[in-house]
Order: sequence, then structure tokens, then C-alpha cells
Amino acid sequence: MILHGDLDAFYAGVAQRDDASLRGKPLVVAGASRRAVVLTASYEARPFGILSAMPLYQAKSRCPELVVVPPDFAKYRQASQALFAILHEHASAVEGLSLDEAFCELGDATVAEALDAGRKIKDAVKEAVALSISIGIASGKMVAKIASDDAKPDGLRAVAPGTEAEYLKDKPIRRLWGIGPKTEERVRAKGLERIGQIAELSDDVLYELFGRWGAELRDLARGIDHRGVNDSEAVRSISSEETFEHDVAGIAGLLPFVRSQADQLAERLKQRMLRASTVAVKIKLSDRTIIGRQTSLAQPTDDPRIINAAARFCLRRAALHRPVRLIGVRVASLAPAGARQIALFS
Repeated sequence: MILHGDLDAFYAGVAQRDDASLRGKPLVVAGASRRAVVLTASYEARPFGILSAMPLYQAKSRCPELVVVPPDFAKYRQASQALFAILHEHASAVEGLSLDEAFCELGDATVAEALDAGRKIKDAVKEAVALSISIGIASGKMVAKIASDDAKPDGLRAVAPGTEAEYLKDKPIRRLWGIGPKTEERVRAKGLERIGQIAELSDDVLYELFGRWGAELRDLARGIDHRGVNDSEAVRSISSEETFEHDVAGIAGLLPFVRSQADQLAERLKQRMLRASTVAVKIKLSDRTIIGRQTSLAQPTDDPRIINAAARFCLRRAALHRPVRLIGVRVASLAPAGARQIALFS
């Protein structure tokens, strides 16, 4: 069994935890600049259609009573460290996806045992950091992730082995891993709207629609997912990406996401006792063109400030000319944490 845990509206949750006057109010975490974008929206703000990566001015226009809170990355790192310590206590392997999200390997646990582990994790997180976490449990990663999304906020949901296809069949195809907005539009034009319809497609139709990865996509639609939780330190690179609901124009709007990803990667490096000598950014433009830039450090680092500075340097080198739909930061050329650190990149 695999457990997927995700802290609820993480940045907003931290703000509401530390300031009782913010609880129950629609709020977003965002910078103060004219071009600021929403990093996280509280659950009270979401009924107004406010989403992450939305321009702040647009969010305010949708909710005049919206409260804007500046980010506090030191608090986020502290909460993340506590979260991952708890996850490691209850799982044989933990694969961090971001500061607030991870897959956990529960081995040959029964559904009842996995649910018990999930309840203990929820209680421990609540006690340690006073935040809520949503948890999904299944035999594969994708279904566990979908289950945790269905459990939000502050829920716990398990999908028993053998019931994955039934659980998925009526869900919209956009929730299937690998189906982006453009692919969804093309597939819906063929009359396919539910995951269960993908599960029933023939090989010929799969190839026509998706090419070589069609059979793999059909397996996922049937709940067949053999990918395990990978916490191996023998990795070549670690990355973090964010796909935006609405394209972001200009470097200024991307910088808060780059900083957040740099913090996430630094934390994951420290968890694995690794340091990186290469920092890269991946940018997918509105026309789906992908741009990549990278830079090398004189010495390996796990310092989030250095990773952030290097990523910003790469981002500015990209000379963006179109709005951006995805931004990602990657660290590579990994070395054991005993390597000497520096303060500047080359």
C-alpha cells in the first residue's frame, strides 16, 4: 500500500494557524508587488474562483474582502521538517514531492492497517504543527494521489486493491496523470469525458489518440500503476514543478514560485544528505514551447538562498517573450553532504 499525504492549503494554513483573526476569512498568500500572484488560496477564498498563480489584482476583484498575507518561508521550512519526520516514523520509504507533500511506502499493510497509519499521521501532524493533512491510500501512486485530493480538506480515504478501476471510472479525464489541457480538449472532441472510457479503448484507438504511451495511459485508467516510492539517495537530480491554472506573464510573477521551489529542493537535498552543483530551470510557454537554462556552481550546496539565486539567474537568461504555463527548478550533479559549500554561484 502507498500513502499520499498533502498539507491543506499549506501557506494559507500556516497564516491562519498563527493569527486567529484570519481563521474563517478568505485569504491568499502573495507578495506585495504590483505584479504579485497568488501562491496559495485558503479554502474560504476558493468559492470565489481564486486559484494559485492567479494575478493578485484579479483575485482582489473577485473578492473585495480578500485578506493578503505575505509569505514566511522560514515557517514553511520548519513545518515541513516536522511533517517529514513524522512520515519517516510511519513509513519504510518517503518520497518528497514538495515541502508539504509526499508519497509513503507502507509495504504489505492491509487496508485497515494503512488507515490506522493514516490516522496516526494525521493526529501527529495536528499535534506537532497544528495543521491539517489530507491522506489518500491505494496500491498505486496515482490512485493514492487522487484519493487524497478527494479527501480534502482534512480527510482520509483508502481505495482497496481490486477496486481501483471502479473508483476511477466516473472521474473526468483531466484527473488522469498525463492528460493536460490540450490533450483533454482533443480527447473530449472524440466524445471521451470519463476515465472509464479510456480504460476501455482498443490498442488502435489508443495509438491514434496518444501514440506509444497509450497502453500505459490505459493501464493507469484501470488503476494499474507499478511505480514504487523512491527515497533512494542514488538519484541524479531532484526537481520541483508548478503548472499554472492561468498563464503567468513576466519574470516578476514567476519569482515567488521559483523561491518556493528552491526551498523545497533544499529541504529534499538535506533529507537525503546531498548537495548539488548544478541548478536549472524548465519553462513551458503558453504555446507549449519548452525552454531550459542551467548554471554550474563552483561548489555543491544545499542552501536554499544559493539555489534560488542560481534559478533566478537562469530564469532571467531565458529572455521570456510569452506567458508561462509551467515553471520548474531542478538540482543535479549531486554529491554527499560532506562537500564544502560556498556562498555564490559561478
